[in-house]
Amino acid sequence: MRTHEKGFQLAELVVSLAVLVLILLLGAPSLVQAAGDMRLRLAAFELAGVLRLARASAVRLDANVAVKFRTEKDGAVTFTLYRDGDGDGVLNKDIDAGVDRPIEPPRRLSNLGRGVGFGFPPGPAAEDPGSPGHALKPVDPIRFNQSDLASFSALGTSTPGSLYLTDGVAKLVAVRVANRVGKVRILTWIPERRIWRD
Repeated sequence: MRTHEKGFQLAELVVSLAVLVLILLLGAPSLVQAAGDMRLRLAAFELAGVLRLARASAVRLDANVAVKFRTEKDGAVTFTLYRDGDGDGVLNKDIDAGVDRPIEPPRRLSNLGRGVGFGFPPGPAAEDPGSPGHALKPVDPIRFNQSDLASFSALGTSTPGSLYLTDGVAKLVAVRVANRVGKVRILTWIPERRIWRD
């Protein structure tokens, strides 16, 4: 009778595989959630970088500069920086008329898409980060006063506003611009506590 056998018996192999599958199934939801959170944060950091680029361009060019975001038919999101051409600030009507011209061709954002985009998650509305105590109206995810243009002056001041990003399930992030100093902040909505967190 042999006392030492090499390899696995079929029963041992089946039990080992069952344990491995169970471990993977238990860990998969948290890995998927962590990956989704990371994509949302990367998209927010990318948008904050675009807003900072627009502010720096306004100071460097000594002119009003605005950034405009567009969602293409294929779901890709691009942004374009426009320079004021007639001294009244960058306006959508002047962009359409060719008065306010682009500084450079549109550039594609690499972290939007794949489940992350402008918008609001389903469910109860978050509080408005610009008006605490009031519910956020989930209508327009790109809000800079009454426009969709984030504008910066030659002094670095800006139109106050927010860009809202969601994973389409439950997460909400706001990229906010303060008006006087043009400071950009990223806030995450914590629905369980009904607060925004830096």
